[in-house]
Amino acid sequence: MNMEKLNIKAEELIENIENLHPSDIAHKLKKIKKKDKELFYDLLHKIPEEFLGEVLLELPESLRDKAYNSLSNTQISQALEDMDTDDATDIIQDIEQLDSQKADDILKSLNSEDQEDITWLKQFDDDVAGAYMQIELFKANSNQTIKDAIENLKKLKQEDDIENIHQVYVVDDENLLLASIALEDLITYDFDQTFNEILKNETDNRYKPFSVKANLDIDEVVKQFEDYNLSVVAVTGYKNRLLGRITSDDILDVVEQNATEQMYQLAGVDDESEQEEELMQTGKKRASWLFLNLLTAIAASIVIGIFDETLQSYIALAVLMPIVASMGGNAGTQTLAVMVRQLALGDIDDHNSRDAIKKEIFLSLFNGLIFALILGTIASLWFSNSMLGVVIALSMIVTLFCAGFFGSTIPLMLKKFDIDPAIGSTVILTTVTDIMGFFSFLGLAKIMLVN
Repeated sequence: MNMEKLNIKAEELIENIENLHPSDIAHKLKKIKKKDKELFYDLLHKIPEEFLGEVLLELPESLRDKAYNSLSNTQISQALEDMDTDDATDIIQDIEQLDSQKADDILKSLNSEDQEDITWLKQFDDDVAGAYMQIELFKANSNQTIKDAIENLKKLKQEDDIENIHQVYVVDDENLLLASIALEDLITYDFDQTFNEILKNETDNRYKPFSVKANLDIDEVVKQFEDYNLSVVAVTGYKNRLLGRITSDDILDVVEQNATEQMYQLAGVDDESEQEEELMQTGKKRASWLFLNLLTAIAASIVIGIFDETLQSYIALAVLMPIVASMGGNAGTQTLAVMVRQLALGDIDDHNSRDAIKKEIFLSLFNGLIFALILGTIASLWFSNSMLGVVIALSMIVTLFCAGFFGSTIPLMLKKFDIDPAIGSTVILTTVTDIMGFFSFLGLAKIMLVN
């Protein structure tokens, strides 16, 4: 793409920015950044403040950090004024990691109400529900009439103080959460009725509110969203006082982030480093993991070296040996992926972990017997040696048993020591399956074929 076409696309982006979603704007900016850095920063400064905050959050982390450094304090503070409190807090916390003084200056430039809200939300740890909630919501006192509540909602919408409203949260005079009523149900009642009158006549608890505590782990909140098909959930504090709400868009971000981290960690890749533009930085991160793999590969090679005379006596062993290691590695990876995912979803705990291990061992042994029969038959016919077939068949059973056992227990052991099961599991498992595979195959060959 030549510079003239790039400039035309940049102009079209600014002209049509009101018709684009922040995610689309961020995607176009990312493509422009690869072609022309100066044009990227120029466009960034031209984005209206009502869109700027949302666009910043949609940018990859490495680009977002550069954008924060490029934009003035005034531009960022104006953008924050048009954002929900949870998103504004995220940006302030991002900037704090880069430049605490700049973050403090931006926060002080906001109106007192926004300052108070953001400062309050910052107190929550990154991994709890409170860190993901927004305080903008539609609530009504139980003594209010429906008419008064709807008038209040109209005012909030006209002033653009609230969006994505699907229900009204009913509270008492002490802000204790009493009920959650969907708007589609609310409009069916007499507008002169009070919420107390509505709740008094309801005996089936249909408006019982679904809420989570502000200090609940966000992964538990995600699980509840999935289990109960929620689109929004109220967040409460001391004595069930209503604090805010968490919407599905924030939960989707958490799900995506967790899935990405798990996938990268299982492959030995660092999420943050992969977003770096500097190839050397990314290369160094990958190299450290590959170096660890090299050490484990050397360990497996040492095992092979122990049986060098056996290999020299039977060349067929060298031909068949990679099959054993490959089958063990793949079987172990299957088990590992299932266990790590179930641990992340909370499907495995202290009560059912043994059942999960037994299941994986059974499946591995079952597959081990099937493929022992297949591979043993192939090896016997291929090399005209029935005993060789028996050796590789027995080795296949041993290797797949180890794959099932260690593939299921390694993540559980790491979890027990408060280590993310996705980190390091692959290297440990690969080492175990390779060593056990080679040792069982060559050891059995030495006993049954050479001696």
